[in-house]
Amino acid sequence: MKSKLIILGSGSSVGVPRIDGYWGNCKINKKNIRTRCSAIILKGSNSILIDTSPDIKNQFLSNKIKDISSVLITHRHADQTSGLFELRPFFWKYKKKINVYSDSMTIKYLKKTQNYLFNKTPDYLPIFKANVVNSTFSLGSLKDKINFRSISVKHGKIKSLGYIFNKTAYLSDCNDSSIVNLNSLKNLNYLILDCLRFNKHPSHFNVNEALYISNQLKPKKTILTNLHYELDYDFLISKLPKNVLPAYDGLEINL
Repeated sequence: MKSKLIILGSGSSVGVPRIDGYWGNCKINKKNIRTRCSAIILKGSNSILIDTSPDIKNQFLSNKIKDISSVLITHRHADQTSGLFELRPFFWKYKKKINVYSDSMTIKYLKKTQNYLFNKTPDYLPIFKANVVNSTFSLGSLKDKINFRSISVKHGKIKSLGYIFNKTAYLSDCNDSSIVNLNSLKNLNYLILDCLRFNKHPSHFNVNEALYISNQLKPKKTILTNLHYELDYDFLISKLPKNVLPAYDGLEINL
């Protein structure tokens, strides 16, 4: 059965435009309207969400997403996890807990900071079941199953998970140049890669670094995500190699 990935959000932690209406270098057009990073993998009845941004409700409505099977979290930062609360209607709909997967440190952090979502409290029933991912795992029923590999990568002072599936890698938050040595990232069809801005940053790849990673790993196509308001879509695409393009909200990729 065919599967696809939708980039629900392609923006950095403040999005484009910012809350105060600032667009930075970005011209006012549809491909520069960027909500915070998240994506969803769709295969039959299997709908696997990667990260729960603060914009997740509008991302689902814009893309007509009406179901989720499970949630993968890359790391603990607010722009990836503060949308968890928005998923309550799926708990009501399915009448069972939704599986959330991440590394042990992120799961521990979420249980501490959003305890009411995972454990019974006087005010709320828990809606999620927390799971620590293995290096390889599968999600979905037999005909809709998707096989994953998780890799731990440097993201500034913390670790973030990258997810590899269907010859596609999703690495939205990363500044770890050592990934060029990973065999699991070779021979990809799609590399979805962190690319914050032009200047160097302590926890994200910049444009030159992302292009270096792409050139070393040689996927068929590299898609840059986590884009700051410094990076105008049209300007960026005019400077990139033909096999590299900026992500935009709503971009669909057939896997």
